[in-house]
Amino acid sequence: MTDTSAASAASAPLASGALPALPMTELAPQAFAAVHALHGAVEQAAAAAGMEPLLLELVRLRCSQLNGCTYCVDLHTAAARKAGESDERLDRLTAWRESGPLFTPREQAALALAEAVTRLPDHAEGARAQRAARAVLSDPEAAFVAWAAAVVNTYNRIAVTSRPVPAV
Repeated sequence: MTDTSAASAASAPLASGALPALPMTELAPQAFAAVHALHGAVEQAAAAAGMEPLLLELVRLRCSQLNGCTYCVDLHTAAARKAGESDERLDRLTAWRESGPLFTPREQAALALAEAVTRLPDHAEGARAQRAARAVLSDPEAAFVAWAAAVVNTYNRIAVTSRPVPAV
């Protein structure tokens, strides 16, 4: 959820017995601005290090899928398409491990690391994901993938709690 217009988006309809949306961004705009600044800092550092923007977009999309954040899934799917990602790869991102050569070893390593950051597995599983990522990504690249996952996980939690309505 890197679009600040989410702060003023209307809330989604409530399911029976569900709590109303908590307007986190409206109640603490300075906190949201800090998250947005962190996102910008990660983006700048990753770009300066030569990271492919599309790889980070796939990371953000996969994390958003895992977190069940409809708003962020819509946002990052559109951003990935705009950056040139194919519908075939976007359709198969949820099953990237079973998609054979559709995702490169570099992308697979980044996605595995992003999933480990999102799910916070046991230490052994997290260490395996980090070792695999660092076998094909430089240490700075692995760090930027982990940072991108951490930041989008924060945005996902804000959006899931605030429930902005995705633009259709």
